[in-house]
Amino acid sequence: MPRANRHYLPHHVWHITHRCHRQQFLLKFARDRQAWMRWLYAARQRFGLCVLDYAVTSNHVHLLVRDQGRGEIARSMQLVAGRTAQAYNERKDRHGAFWEDRYHATAVESGEHLARCVVYIDLNMVRAGVVRHPGEWKAGGYREIQVAPERYRIVNRAELAEVLGIEEPSRLWRPATSMYVAPPDSRGPFSCLLPEFCDVTVAVPPREIQ
Repeated sequence: MPRANRHYLPHHVWHITHRCHRQQFLLKFARDRQAWMRWLYAARQRFGLCVLDYAVTSNHVHLLVRDQGRGEIARSMQLVAGRTAQAYNERKDRHGAFWEDRYHATAVESGEHLARCVVYIDLNMVRAGVVRHPGEWKAGGYREIQVAPERYRIVNRAELAEVLGIEEPSRLWRPATSMYVAPPDSRGPFSCLLPEFCDVTVAVPPREIQ
């Protein structure tokens, strides 16, 4: 269970990473990833959590949030992590830790650094070889950033547009798309951002995703 003694800076953006206990593939089933997203939506409704992007893999999650200065991040992490773990353990008649003891939070600057972070989060399962395009992975914020759903919105597109320096949230799909399709030799604003953020962590082999 994540501890709630973190100190966040109001209106700052944070990249939060939370791994399953001993990096076990406890989120490899779609129902468990969906449960995590349902509780993330609940956290937005209950505490006003400002979500800019997210991705749920089979053994860890990425969450990009903007602090509103009300203690909502710590309370949201307790809610989402706790309820997800509880449901999984009850279904599996399992005891013991579901998550690593502490989640990791890194401050993210606005502008180019933030754009790199969004790319890094959205391409997590592409790097793992599970999908060929971020839009194919349902347990992430990419689709929402591209086209806002009519119901159960998790990503705050207006806040994301603001910190990215985009005037209208309706234009998010254009720069977001260019992040992923720009060729390596492109001189666009998001070209050459991916290599610095790539790592060799494989979330789970494609055959294990269900």
